[in-house]
Amino acid sequence: MAIIKQSNLFSWKILQDEAYSLGDLERLKLVLDTMPDKELINNLYSIRKKGRNDYPIEATWNSILAGIVFQHSSVESLSRELKRNGQLRDLCGFDPLLGLDAIPTSSAYSRFLANLISLEPLVNKMFDHLVRELINTLPDFGKNLAGGGKSIKSFGKPCKKENNDRRKEQDADWGKKTYKGISKDGIPWEKTKSWFGFRLHLLADADFEQPIAYEITKASSGEKPVMKKLLKKLEETHPDLMERCEHGLFDKGYDSTEITCDLWEKYGIKPIIDIRNMWKDKDKTRQLKNREVANVTYDYKGTVYCHCPESGVIRTMPYGGFEKKRATHKYICPALAYGIECKGALKCPLYKKSLRIPLSEDRRIFTPVARSSYKWEKLYKKRTSIERVNSRIEVSYGYERHYIRGLKKMKLRCGLSLCVMQAIAVGRLRKKEEELMRSLIKTAA
Repeated sequence: MAIIKQSNLFSWKILQDEAYSLGDLERLKLVLDTMPDKELINNLYSIRKKGRNDYPIEATWNSILAGIVFQHSSVESLSRELKRNGQLRDLCGFDPLLGLDAIPTSSAYSRFLANLISLEPLVNKMFDHLVRELINTLPDFGKNLAGGGKSIKSFGKPCKKENNDRRKEQDADWGKKTYKGISKDGIPWEKTKSWFGFRLHLLADADFEQPIAYEITKASSGEKPVMKKLLKKLEETHPDLMERCEHGLFDKGYDSTEITCDLWEKYGIKPIIDIRNMWKDKDKTRQLKNREVANVTYDYKGTVYCHCPESGVIRTMPYGGFEKKRATHKYICPALAYGIECKGALKCPLYKKSLRIPLSEDRRIFTPVARSSYKWEKLYKKRTSIERVNSRIEVSYGYERHYIRGLKKMKLRCGLSLCVMQAIAVGRLRKKEEELMRSLIKTAA
């Protein structure tokens, strides 16, 4: 048996500096110092009124945040860690003289979480407060918005209507998402994903990869209607961010004339939305409405072509830029742009001229940033940021495997997780540790 030399009580506090002694708990301290929870705490006291104070509200609340920071999937797992880790109990604010008796029981945690569910609007308010601090701290925050939906599976069994078994999932339903594409061999493919549970609708900053607005719904809820509500809500809560925003990045699931027009006409945001081929006749190209230039066509991705009236040669027309005042795209004659010879010069009405195509030609296809331009392609690559945010939510914040039942509990848990994500970002920025603002796991060197 190894002999352990007896050390002084609480020597880790006295002999070591605070940053070293906290170790991994430094992440929790960062969240506790940053979280704007004063109003929430006051309301929890109002609910308790003159009830028993066996488990202090601040300490219990701090332990809930600790469960998220340290990735505990259940209250039981958190309780075991609190019993094992005296330093964690001390940081949360539990009375050290009570020892293990200071830790709330499972029923006490259940009542506390029920109170938090009733105060879910205040959790949203905390989230908006943290977003506001990021807006004030980062000049380019919100310049590029990325939106997307994420499936959250429920591992509970569906509950029949006539059965009121609380152990089963009563609020979730089935969702489905279909992916289509064409393989390298030119063969069309289709894949359908279905799940039982909920859906997280998220708007995030595409450059800093931080959430800005969110909504939790049943899995069957459509993405486009909820995203319209999120944009409207964001305009009400953070109008200056909407004025700052330049581009909205979305995948094919949000491809619609309505969302495209709303982004540009209501909010002044240039839509960067991948497009589906909705042409029923499956034409490769279509003619412009302007019959004076009958030899110019375009495809469903907005690429414009010039057809030589003499030889029939098809050439892509170079893009000349977007004219905001006219709401038109400018395209240039290939002979003028490239200095090539055109056999149909005498018959072509656009020979060595430019062509203006208004957005009204087709609002889905012709957007303020031309789909055929390099700028559109470069901006759309930033949309993958929403996938990375979703990945952090799933893996780091425990939604890959969870025990949450019910829509209200899911809304509370997601709201708290996103608040922790934002609190870490704000705390790191305050400490000038920008490189760690997206990490839940890493600590400062």
